[in-house]
Amino acid sequence: MKLLVLLLLAFCALCGPSVASAQAQRVNRCTNAQGQTVFTDRSCDALGATARMPAGNASVGNTGIYRAGCARRLSELTGQIRDAVSLQDVNRLSSIYLWGNVSNAAANQIIGRLESVVQRPLIDIAPVYPETEAPLPPPPPNPDATLVEAVEAAAPVAGRPRPIGLRLEQTLGNTATPARTVFGLRRQYGCFWITL
Repeated sequence: MKLLVLLLLAFCALCGPSVASAQAQRVNRCTNAQGQTVFTDRSCDALGATARMPAGNASVGNTGIYRAGCARRLSELTGQIRDAVSLQDVNRLSSIYLWGNVSNAAANQIIGRLESVVQRPLIDIAPVYPETEAPLPPPPPNPDATLVEAVEAAAPVAGRPRPIGLRLEQTLGNTATPARTVFGLRRQYGCFWITL
């Protein structure tokens, strides 16, 4: 019996430092005031940031109350949509919907549409850009201009258009039949929201 106690104490002595060192090496994932993700071994509060848990394994059904704050970047919004669909959680998806000025009857229809979205397997989320026609290039400023000057004068001002929506590519149940849902994008209260 004494030998068993000594072996148990020796085992605890060997395991003790490794457990303590594993806890000391914990890495926290935080979000700073600019919305950027920061990894640190210190507490998030020490950096003036908020704790942010990485996406966990998906489980089916409602997993409880969830609100990570509003999505200040489009990548955060798409991550929240992806998580809601993978968890099949209509409440999570409805938490990023812009509900202002929606009647009760319209809200019931919207919830039904969101419920059908979270029930379908997700393939891809892509931004939707506004359709714009390329303007006709203006004539060169003078007939004696060099080719470089003419091209620079004709080139539109460089700028990427902002997306106006998000397109969800899904399949219908266990079949390979494609399904597509397009959410409108709205920026309000300093956050991105989806609309139908």
